Order: sequence, then C-alpha cells, then structure tokens
Amino acid sequence: MKSVPTKKTHVFGAVLFSAAMALPASYSAFAEAAPERGIVAFKYLNYQDSQPDQDRIGVNAYSVMVMTPIAGKWAINSSYTYDSVSGASPTNHDTLSGASIEERRNAGDLSVTRYLEKGSMTIGTSYSSESDYKSHSYSFQRSFLTEDNNTTFTLGGSYTDDTINAYKKDVYDKKKRIYSGFLGVTKVLTKQDIVQLNVGFSKGDGYFSDPYKYLDLRPDKRDVTTLLTRWNHHFDASDGTVRLGYRYYTDSFDISAHTFSAEYVQPLPHELTVTPLLRFSSQSAAYFYKPVSPHPVDPSIVLTSPSSLDERLSAFGAVTVGLKVEKKVAADWTVDVKFEQYEQRGEWCLTGKGDSGLQPFSFRSIQLGVSRQL
Repeated sequence: MKSVPTKKTHVFGAVLFSAAMALPASYSAFAEAAPERGIVAFKYLNYQDSQPDQDRIGVNAYSVMVMTPIAGKWAINSSYTYDSVSGASPTNHDTLSGASIEERRNAGDLSVTRYLEKGSMTIGTSYSSESDYKSHSYSFQRSFLTEDNNTTFTLGGSYTDDTINAYKKDVYDKKKRIYSGFLGVTKVLTKQDIVQLNVGFSKGDGYFSDPYKYLDLRPDKRDVTTLLTRWNHHFDASDGTVRLGYRYYTDSFDISAHTFSAEYVQPLPHELTVTPLLRFSSQSAAYFYKPVSPHPVDPSIVLTSPSSLDERLSAFGAVTVGLKVEKKVAADWTVDVKFEQYEQRGEWCLTGKGDSGLQPFSFRSIQLGVSRQL
C-alpha cells in the first residue's frame, strides 16, 4: 500500500500510470500461492489534459517492473518510473494562469513477499524525487486464508514522509507525514463470483498547501476514510468477466466522493483480449474552497484562515471511458495498449452544487505495454 504525494500540478496521468504498472492480468490479485515464474514488464504513458482552446499539462512516463520468485516461498517485486511533465497552469480561477511548468520525476519501489501455508506477508518501501518534492514511504501487509480457501482477510499499514522545497515561492523544508491503514476481506462466493470489501483510513499532518498558487492556505491536518467494494462475475457462455466497483471517500476537508466503475474482460480468438471500461465519479467541495468570482483576486491578501482557489478542491462530476486491448504474441510475451478519455464538469456533481464558473476539464491517456514471463 503506497501513498501518492500531492503534486503541484493537475497531473492525473501519474496516478493512471501507477495503476497501469500493476502486474499483468495473468497474475491474480487474489492469489495466495507463490508465483512459479517471474515477470518483467515495460510500460509507456502519454498523457495530455486540456481546457477549451488550450492544451495544458503533458506527461511522458516510462516504467519498468520486475517480479522474481525465490525458492517457491518468496517473491521480490521492484519498479522504476521516470516521467517528464510540461505545459501551462489552468486558464481560469488560478492567479498563476499561463505559468510554464517543466518537471522531471524519478520514482522507485521495492517489496518482498513471503508466502505462507495460509496467507502471505509483504514489506515494501518506495521513493520519489523531483526538484521540489521528495517522498519516502514504508509499508506492511499481511493476509490470512481461511481453512476452506474461500476467504482472505488482509490488513496493512504505511508511513509516508514528504519534504517540500519550492524555493521560488520561499517554501523551505516543509514536512508532510501520513499514517495509513486498511482492513479487507475477499471471498469466493461461487465458481463465477468473487467479492471484495476494503476499508482504509489515514491521518496526515504538515504542509498540505500548494506553494504554486496564490491565496492557497490549507489545514495542516487531513484525515481520510475510504470504503471500496468490488464484484467480479464470470460468464461461462462467453468466457467473459465483468468487474464492478464502488469507492466512497471522505476527509476532514469536508470532501466526499463517490466513484462507480465497470469493466468487461472478453477473451477473443488468436489469444486476444479486449476490455472496455466506464467510470463515473463525483465529489463535493472542500469547506474552504472559494468559487469563481467575477471580481479580480488581489494576490497581496494575507490569509489567516484556510482558503483555496484550487479547482481540484471544487465540487464536480467526471466520466471516463476507455478500452484496453491485450494480445499474447509468443509463448511468454504479451503486448497491450490502453486508451482513456476523461471529461469533468462542475454541473455533473451529484449534489448539484458544482462551481458553474469553472471551465470544462478533460484529459486523454494512451498506454503501451509489453511483458514477458521468465
């Protein structure tokens, strides 16, 4: 379990890429047996977000992942990611409009898993570095399998220590620490059905403000609670599998968010697999978010209480559609390509209280991958 540091840019692509670097589909997320073969995988992401008449942030990210089994009871998993970010900040509701952004990031993680007779234990660490932001994370996870092998209980925790140095904005050696934990249960209901329920929580303290935005002062504590449910159902007739999910998020900033997701994995002849996906999310605004105002913002104002113009803290709804195509090209080789298109609007918020003054926001991402079993 890893914590993703808050970035100064609106880069959803980094999050997408982290998710994409999960093990290939041939490795079951519910498996408790030690893997018999290793895997090496490479992925490339191209991401571009935009607002009307303006391309904003672009990301090119490259990542390699290696998983190696050892002695039938152990597995080592490591990955390295390099990404470059460039573009301009938002055109509205941000007093740094049009500011040029150039950033490079290096990140890596390492985990070791010990497979037991009824469960597994994993410890891990990760590190991320860029010119103004460094993050260290340490994690632990333990799973327990019931006697009938139909139910897995999982618990885990992590600690993340971030350091922010935005020198151009006179932000020096600011700290942010996050303590996280989760409990989960995964159950095989039938030969066709698997369900999962996870509850997560975290407590953070330190510097949560965005140093690259004027009039951005956020509380120095942030508590988060999440609830995640999943249901996978396999159709024997078509050999396809539907994956349904729901995630609820709430925090001490008074943000509440709902995310509904659906995927359908369909194997086809010639060892081809297609996976269309659909996702809808909606969130409420932070209690200190300031909606778009027709009056100019005076950047010389000195804030004494929490306030932010950051559109990421506003109320909005968003829809993502996508398609992944995967093909086995040789005995041990698999290639894949994934496309996603994201559209965000204030009026799509489920509460009907979105910020109508914000411009529409969208992004598209293209991921290319190749993996080989060792």
